[in-house]
Parts: sequence; structure tokens; C-alpha cells
Amino acid sequence: MTDAERSRPPGPEEAGDAAEFVEALAGLRQWAGDPSLSRLRALGGQVAASDGTMVDALPKSTTSHVLRQSDRLPRWEFVRAFVTACLRSCDHPAELIPGELERWRAARTSLAAPAAPPPGAGEEETARHDPDPAIELLVRRVVREEDRARKGLLGGYDIAPVSFGQDGDDLQAIGRFFGALRPQRLMVVGESGAGKTVLAIELVLQLLEPPGRPRLVPVRLNAARWTLGSPFEAWLADQLVQDYGLPSRDARRLVRDRRVLPVMDGLDELDPDPSPGAPRRAIGLLEELNRYSDLSGRRPGAVVVTCRADRHAELRDAGAGLGNAALIHLHDLTNDQIAAYLRARWPDGHPRAVHRDTIRAALSGPAGKAVHAALATPWRLLLTVTAVESGSDPAELLRADPDADPHDGAERIARRLLEAYVPAATRLAPRAAHGTPYQPDQVRAWLVHLAAHLRWQAARTSGTERPPPGLTAIDLVPHLLWPVGGWRLVRALHCLCCVLLAITAMLAFWTGSAVDGPGDLGPGLHPEQMLTLALMASWVGIATGLSLSSWPSAAGGRANVPSRRRLAGALLGAMAGVPVGVLGGLAGLAMTGGRIFGPGFAVVAGGTGGLTLGAVIGLTAAGRVGAERMTVSEAVRAEPVTLLGFGLCGALTGLAPLRLAHAGPVELVAGVSAAFVLAVALGIAFRIATGGWSMDAELAHPREALHRNPTIGLAFGLTGGVAAFLVFVMNQDVLESLVCALIGGVSFGLAFGAVAWTRTMIGLAVAATRGLLPLRLWTFLDWACEARLLRVSGATYQFRHRELQDFLTSGPQDLRDER
Repeated sequence: MTDAERSRPPGPEEAGDAAEFVEALAGLRQWAGDPSLSRLRALGGQVAASDGTMVDALPKSTTSHVLRQSDRLPRWEFVRAFVTACLRSCDHPAELIPGELERWRAARTSLAAPAAPPPGAGEEETARHDPDPAIELLVRRVVREEDRARKGLLGGYDIAPVSFGQDGDDLQAIGRFFGALRPQRLMVVGESGAGKTVLAIELVLQLLEPPGRPRLVPVRLNAARWTLGSPFEAWLADQLVQDYGLPSRDARRLVRDRRVLPVMDGLDELDPDPSPGAPRRAIGLLEELNRYSDLSGRRPGAVVVTCRADRHAELRDAGAGLGNAALIHLHDLTNDQIAAYLRARWPDGHPRAVHRDTIRAALSGPAGKAVHAALATPWRLLLTVTAVESGSDPAELLRADPDADPHDGAERIARRLLEAYVPAATRLAPRAAHGTPYQPDQVRAWLVHLAAHLRWQAARTSGTERPPPGLTAIDLVPHLLWPVGGWRLVRALHCLCCVLLAITAMLAFWTGSAVDGPGDLGPGLHPEQMLTLALMASWVGIATGLSLSSWPSAAGGRANVPSRRRLAGALLGAMAGVPVGVLGGLAGLAMTGGRIFGPGFAVVAGGTGGLTLGAVIGLTAAGRVGAERMTVSEAVRAEPVTLLGFGLCGALTGLAPLRLAHAGPVELVAGVSAAFVLAVALGIAFRIATGGWSMDAELAHPREALHRNPTIGLAFGLTGGVAAFLVFVMNQDVLESLVCALIGGVSFGLAFGAVAWTRTMIGLAVAATRGLLPLRLWTFLDWACEARLLRVSGATYQFRHRELQDFLTSGPQDLRDER
């Protein structure tokens, strides 16, 4: 083939449907010299999985399956990688590849039928397609999160052929099906493991796949996070703020204007299973959704709900349901669908291809009904192939007594598959770093404790009117894992630790300021000494009270801000802080009458302190251009006790030089009050700077908020340490002042600004000491996601499937009669 011939690759412009589009892909491969699947995999590059690990963009089994299908349009990620690999294989000029990709993208977009707008859409509906930064931000973040969730659930691109409805439509048709509904309200019902969450993810991605600005932005939400009694619209807006980082005013506006399509995944997760009575929380949410109307207020609002079949039956018996909604049931997999999935997973030539016949024989054998009932959902099918790929014998896994009840036989097979899953996943994903590989017994024991903690969370939530965000029956939130070590023990140790840190901070301040000596604290204290001790004791009391809070919060902006913008923010903050600090230093000079420092020290010390404070605030606030800022009143309401502690520390810092100058009562009261107010103002500034989201940030890792907590705390402490150092050097040498400032600043930050991190670290250390969790828990959680035992869902970890979570807490299974 000449270079001239290769300069014009075949394109997809003539493709009129999905089959012709796939045929065009096959034609491109043939034009490129028919490269092997291995070569395409090597040239296709890698993509990031949900846990951040890199996986092949073109696995051989996936490529083979896609090129054989004719009834569905391949995903754009696959098309992009495939076309790029084919063109690279034949040495097509690199500068021409982007143009070829655009041809394929445009053709695919024209074939992806977008959801039709509702009838009667007029000028108001057309106006909604005007550019809206909040819509664009939400769409970008939803697509990224759902793509991550999809890869985490599937472990790749292959999907078991889930079907629904009377016509047996597959997942590729769910977007068109929903787009044709009037009103757009849908209830999805299926057995455990039937693929409800995968369908919800596919619906969200399909509705967002066509380019342009969607009329409705679908957002998949964890229904278990809804709190009984919460108005749905306010809760929905809060979820957009917490999970997707929208400014609250934009979130409220999008909900008010009905620009969001809530996809409520897991209605059955709201209440305990089995429920002691009617599932009242699920009933409460359905009542809220039935009151949720469209923009006119005269028609039902668009919403999607997924629910397990048995819980849906309970709700129906209780007279509860989603009004005006279409109801679809997910079908069990047929034997042919199971065989098709196995052929795609293990194509001819695959080392495990021989096991396809063994599984088909079990499905058609004497105990075929029991085997089919056990494998009739995508989840159970995944359990089977995982166990087989790890070396298990499918004949043993799927063995059942042909004379026994098929339901009992299916339950035994299911227990056997669940029992084999953790060892199989552990063998298939050996630990590659940080020491020796995990052992299956270790992994199972740690997962059992995590599952038991989730059961404890569910019980705790049911008895709490306003549980903290993330305290649900399925979410593993890093800063809420500390109770694994013991609820009372960890809180007692945390309180003791914070008391010691707070006393250390106060002793460092007392030593550094050197206003009083050890012999000065005898009987007959002066009023100034009593005030100093009262302020110190009050601050220790506040720090102790914070350590006793039930659920310390690890919040703060999720930062993905470029270093250049960080430095620019710090520079601007420093420039603004210097003149303010100089004015403060001169004010201190006036109050002390120049008796302990002169104008030069006032200017230099004040400027240095202002520069440091301004730089730190500018550094933490960088990247917030265009984002909603927390108001002063909101900051005060959010953490009033913390701000009071800031004020007390400021008063202590201002009191020391006034006492050294032997200021009179009026100057003393005025100086201490001014220092208190200034410290509270700085605390508010820190809260505004570190709270909320940055418009530059994308979705965060579950541990990011916890990782930021000690950083913010130390920023608090060391910034205060700078102010303390400037006070200490008035009456001490530089080295001693520096040591006292560092010890006091670090102790202050850990006791006062990093409460959630300190509580979590103590709890996890206790849990590791007791053998309940690994010492390197974060490494284990990331590995468990890689091994497909856990998955990342937004800012939380979750078990790969609820059935696995429940199985691990159901107690040891007696399988002696089955082996």
C-alpha cells in the first residue's frame, strides 16, 4: 500500500446505523494492514481506572467483542482508542490523526439519538440552552464521576447483556426509552445484582453523551443519604454542593429551574433489611418525590428511582409508590445471554475458554434450574468468572443436587461463589508494593470488620435524627471510620491527647512570653496574672470540648489549583497583609507607650506578621475565582466555638506585651479586646479561605478532605506561632523564642485545627493494635478497589456489591457438606 493510498483512510460518513458504523471500524482495521489484537492493545494506550490505576484502553476480549456486535454503537472512548491504534499501526502521519478522530466523532454523534425534548417546549425551553457555566461544570463532573463508577463496577468495558421491558431492550436503549416517557418518571426494579446501578450509570452517560447543553442534567444520587423529614429540593441542592462542588446559589437555582434530573439509586438501602415494619424512610422519600413537580407546578417532575424487587413489593403492599412513573423490571439473564458473555470474556484461544463448555453443561444438566437461578444476574456471573479465572473448578462451584429444590440449590451455589470471591480477587490482584502480598484470610478478616462497621453505621443512623453526611449503611467515609477502634475508648483517648496538646501549647506560650516565672504563681495573684490564667484555662477547656464532639468534620475546599495561581494568591495576600500588620504594630506601640519596643520594631514585627498571615490566607484561598464565597455570618454560624478559641489565643498574645509594659487598666482592656476581635476576624478569614470548593477543582479522592484537615490545622497553628514568636522575642532570645513558638504552634494546630484527623488517626491506630484493620489502611483500601472488592463512589468507598457486604456479616457459613 502506497503512502498516497494511506493518506485517505476510510471513514464512517456513509454509516446509517450502528451495524454499519461497526463495519466501518472493521474496514479501517483492514485498511491499516489488519493489525493483530495484541498490537492494537499496545498502540491503544492506557486509561485511568476508578482507583487511579492504569488499564489497557483496548483489551483483546473487548475489541473482539465490539467488532462482532452489530446492534449497539460502541462507546466513544473505545472508538477513539481503536481509530488511533489503527492509524498508528500503519504509520499514518501523527498530525493528521486528530482530524480523522473528528470525522469518527461527528459520525458517531449523528447516530447517537439524543433524548427528544418534551412536547410544547417553547421560548422558555429554548432559552435554557444559553451558555450556563454551572451547567457545564456539573455536566463535566457528572460524566467524570459516572465513568469512574462504571469502570469500578465492571473492571473494564464488558457488560453482561442486561435487558428490561416487554420487548427485552438492552442497556443501549435505556436513553431512548427514557427520552420517550411522558412524564419522564421511571421506577427500575430488579433482583439483587440484576444490574440496577449499571443501568442507572448507563442512563446518565447516554443522556449526557450527545454534544451540546442538555435540557436536564442527570445526576445519580445515593438514596441512602436522604434523611427522613428533609425537604427533597433542599436536600437535592445540598447534594450538588457536597458531591459536585456547585456553589450553593447555583445549586438552588438549577433545582428551582428543574435543570437537574435526580436519579435516586438504591431506594431499598434506606431502611434496614429485613425491615422490622413498613420501610418508613423509603415511604417518606417516595412521598417527597410524589410532591416534586415540574417547573409549571402542574405536572410531576422528572425523576428516576432504582429499587430491589423484594423491597418494591413491600412498598407496594404498604400502598407506596412513585406516582405517574413507568415501571420496568430487569430480566434475568438467559442461558444464551450467559453464553454470549462468556464468549466475549473468554474468546477462542483464551486460557479459560475451555471452561465455557463446563458452565454450559452445568446450565443444561440435571440441576440446570438451580445453576441458572444462581447465575441469572450480572453480579453472580461476575463472581463465577472471577473464581474460575483465579483457578477454581467451575464444575465444583456450580455443583448442585438435581433432586433438591432448585431454590435451595441456587442458594448453596451463591454462598459458594461468595465464599470464593475474596480469595479469588486477592490472588488475581497481588499486592505489588509496600511489603508482602496480602493473604486471603487477612483480607477477609479486615473486610468483615469494615462490613460490621457499616452495619453499626446503619443502626446508628436509624436512631439519629440528623446523622453526619456519609453515615449510611453502605458508605465508608475515611474520617468516620474511627469507631472501628471502639466508640468510647477512641473518644477517651482523643480527649486525653487533646488535653495534653492544649496544655503543651499553653505552657509553650507561658514559657515563651516569660511574663511570669514559676515562683510568681503563689498566693495573692495579681489581676493580670489571674486574667492570663483564666484565658489559658478557657482555651484548654474549649480544645477539650472540641475533642469530645461526636463527629468531628473533615471539610474544606478540594484543591487542584495550579502552583502558579497558589503563588500569585500568596503574593497578593502578603502585599495586602504588610500594611495592615504595620498599622497593627504601630497601634501596639501606642498602647504600650514605647516602653518595651520602639518604632522600628513595631514596623518590622508588624509587617512580618501581616506578611505571614496574608500569605497563608492568600495561599489557601487561591483558585476561588468565580466560586461562591462563604459569608461572614455563615462562617460564624459554622464554627462559633472555634472562633471563640481563636479570639482567646489572640487575647493572650496581646496581653503579654501589655503586661510587660505595665499598661494601665484602660489600655489593658482596650488592647486585649482589640487582639480578641482581630484574632476572631483572622479565624473568619481562614474559614472563608479554606471552606467550600474551588472552581478549578475536580472530583476528589475520598481521603482528600481528611488529608487537608491537618494541613489546615498546621496552617492555623504555625501562623499563630509567627505572631507568638514576635511577642516572645521582646523578652527572650531568638532561639528560645523560636522553639517555644514552634512547639506551641504545632500543638495548637493539632489540638484545635485538625480535630477530625487526630480522632481518625487515634481510632485507626487502636483498630490496628487490636487486629481489626491493617496499619496501612489507606494502602489496603486502594488495593481493595484495584482488586474489585471495594469501589470508589464519589467521596466514599463502598463494597463492590451489597450482597458481598451482607454476606461478610452473616457469620461463617458451614460448607462442609458442599465440599
